Amino acid sequence: MNRMTRRRFLAFSGVTAAGALAFGATRVNWDDLMSAAAHDPLDPKAGVLVVVTLYGGNDGLNTVVPASDHAYQDARPDLAYKPEEVLDLGDGLGLNPGMKGLKGLWDGQGLAIVRGVGYPTPDHSHFRSMAIWQTASPKSSVPTGWLGRWLDATGANPLHALSVEPVLPPMLAGAQTAAASFPLGGLALPKGQLGEAFAMLGKPVTGEEPWQARAAKSIADLHEAVKVFGAHSSKTDKTSKTGALAGQLDLVASLIEAGVPTRAYSVSLGGFDTHADERGTQQRLLTELDGALTKFVERMKKTDRGKQAVVLVYSEFGRRVKANASDGTDHGTAGPVFVLGDKVKHGFFGAQPSLSDLDNGDLKQTTDFRDVYATVLADVLGTDPGRVLPDHSGRVDGLFTA
Repeated sequence: MNRMTRRRFLAFSGVTAAGALAFGATRVNWDDLMSAAAHDPLDPKAGVLVVVTLYGGNDGLNTVVPASDHAYQDARPDLAYKPEEVLDLGDGLGLNPGMKGLKGLWDGQGLAIVRGVGYPTPDHSHFRSMAIWQTASPKSSVPTGWLGRWLDATGANPLHALSVEPVLPPMLAGAQTAAASFPLGGLALPKGQLGEAFAMLGKPVTGEEPWQARAAKSIADLHEAVKVFGAHSSKTDKTSKTGALAGQLDLVASLIEAGVPTRAYSVSLGGFDTHADERGTQQRLLTELDGALTKFVERMKKTDRGKQAVVLVYSEFGRRVKANASDGTDHGTAGPVFVLGDKVKHGFFGAQPSLSDLDNGDLKQTTDFRDVYATVLADVLGTDPGRVLPDHSGRVDGLFTA
């Protein structure tokens, strides 16, 4: 393909895409991401935060299980796990039997569990509780998410945060900009004669201008990305909800390794509203979570950029202590938050909520969720938490290694 044809093509595609991105468009494609990796690569020493949202309200008591506590057994005669069924963590607690990978990370000093995480004056509504967690504003409604405000405070570059979920979550919306969105669905390039012509756009041409050479390299990188990442499309198309999180994290891992300058990612897994037949449903979901997280963390250990990645796993609320009549649990309050990664200091953080001193049948919060956010803002994203969480000064001390 001659230089004039390429020039015209770039004028109507690459330049337009870059311009749209500059004006705050949040939907990006592979060309945007690979171009960003080439021209503004992620600093190998920069922290990267991966936020995993468990939609529906995960039952924390059957995730990090106080199996030896008689109050737990009495409250859930048919739903409780026996001490010999759980994966022992010490302190009278054990992981759900579906979380063998995380047990291995715990034994290898690579997992932190923050206990009793919630917010003041809890609300049992999915909508309200998730809004609180994503905006980090428990007292009043605000139009911005906590990572959206981080974007605003650090240059308002939409590519510095990326959602691979079907819908951009509120946590990534700022006042000045919103995070980029690249829903997991894979990448396909044109085939046949059009595909051959498109591939030729990536071939270097002697004597062309520097901007044309850079654009050509971007197109060549795009084709290389298809080879590296193209499997995501077939995997995603053939899988249902099950397995979706593994695909999302696999994509995130590939983008981190490629040097895309994104510092915060959002992924999710749903289905945790277990009002009935909880044990089977939740254990299946936790097994999926466990497999996806374990694979991601082990992969991230292999590269310098990957070693800077930290995973934060939360749900909008826990469940009631007492089982309901359908072998499930109803909407509750506080629950555990998992933090994983090479920079994480292993162990328990925060006090385990009492099962005998309850608030109208609910666990009492022992750790404010904003303490967790403030800690990752400071220690992972390198930002003063006060710029994102005004009027909040709490931290989770010692959560990360120096």
